[in-house]
Amino acid sequence: MVFSEGEKTRGPLAGQRLTAPSRARVDTRVAGLAAGQAVTLRAVVADERGCLFQSCAHYRADGRGQLHLGTDASHGGDYTGVEPMGLFWSLAPAGMERPYQRLVPRSTGTPMRVEVLVHQGHSGPGAIHGPVMAKAEVQRWFTAPGVRRIRLKEGSVRGSLFLPPGDGPFPGVIDMYGDEGGLIEFRSSLLATRGFAALSLPYFDFEDLPKVMKEFNLEYFEEAARFLQRHPKVSGPGVGVIGTGKGAELALSMITFLPEVVAAVCISGCSSNTVADLHYGEMTLPGLRFDMNKVSVSDTGVFDTFEALDDPTNPANSPCTIPIEKAEGHFLLVVGEDDRMWKSSLYAQLAIGRLRQHGKENFALLSYPGAGHRIDPPSTPFCQVAVDRVLGVPVLGGGESKAHAHAQEHSWGKIQEFLKGFIWTSQSYFK
Repeated sequence: MVFSEGEKTRGPLAGQRLTAPSRARVDTRVAGLAAGQAVTLRAVVADERGCLFQSCAHYRADGRGQLHLGTDASHGGDYTGVEPMGLFWSLAPAGMERPYQRLVPRSTGTPMRVEVLVHQGHSGPGAIHGPVMAKAEVQRWFTAPGVRRIRLKEGSVRGSLFLPPGDGPFPGVIDMYGDEGGLIEFRSSLLATRGFAALSLPYFDFEDLPKVMKEFNLEYFEEAARFLQRHPKVSGPGVGVIGTGKGAELALSMITFLPEVVAAVCISGCSSNTVADLHYGEMTLPGLRFDMNKVSVSDTGVFDTFEALDDPTNPANSPCTIPIEKAEGHFLLVVGEDDRMWKSSLYAQLAIGRLRQHGKENFALLSYPGAGHRIDPPSTPFCQVAVDRVLGVPVLGGGESKAHAHAQEHSWGKIQEFLKGFIWTSQSYFK
């Protein structure tokens, strides 16, 4: 069995077959069952810390004793309906594990090893499953053969540069995440697999970078953009940037103030600077603050921060607004309409309103009903509640699993199309 995007599977099922052609989805098939037989398909994986994640779904074989996840519907378990990748995006901490943990690949050089099992009968989440009829190991790779990963220590810039195979030049993209800090590489490695020179850029809590988000200097991000723009493997004249959460907000500031940046993908971001003051030369954008008195806590101890951020429409907070109308490049705003981390859908509308007020139409919006805060590449496990690194408590991110999974799959192709359109192919995205 072979995945695209550097993913592959190994191991025949005992008495059955699990097969996948070379394409974006896993085309999972099981044969050799009795006609109409009820089975539970289950996926199990351990992350780098040893935390166990699992998912399951209920199926019935057809009249020939076969089932095909690409065309057959799940009737229960962790998802229902025809969902070829449902076993992957529904992975969640097993019952004996600490809840609210997120399955995020930390190493792009080794595969995520997922065991797929076929159990006799239907068994629900947390129940004792029936006898194992067959199993196989699926290896999900995040780096395709030939992609190079270069750890970066260039001036003050830190991170990892992923280069596709071949001579290039390639469109260059800076990739940033949010307040979890550190170096998160898997989106960059997948972008390199798709033909981008991708710089995974940490900006705090990594090596000699600041440990906390106290204040930022845009010169750090300018240095990163200039490094990538001048790299011999990178096509010009400009580079793109993709960011999630705080990273999206920084992407807005980069395309506003840095001429090297010509395209910005902003996922679940705010159109004002938040939390940490941002300096650039003599200019300072103060950060909107969170009012912890506006945080609600559920009976199960889950924190809801939806109302906590200061109102960016309050005139008193206008100094925090990022003047995006000054940008010469183009924006792609990606939001989940059920984001509960903060009001990203509203913030996107505020950004669009500001651009239109200044006669600008250099933007596109992808807005997904039922999707939550963190919209990652396809089949990344959905996590409605996750432990926040800064607060150290479980925080509601919002969303519904199936709608969120579909948003991830749809937006991934649109993001690549947008970035290539504005970095490489003469602004074809809006034509």
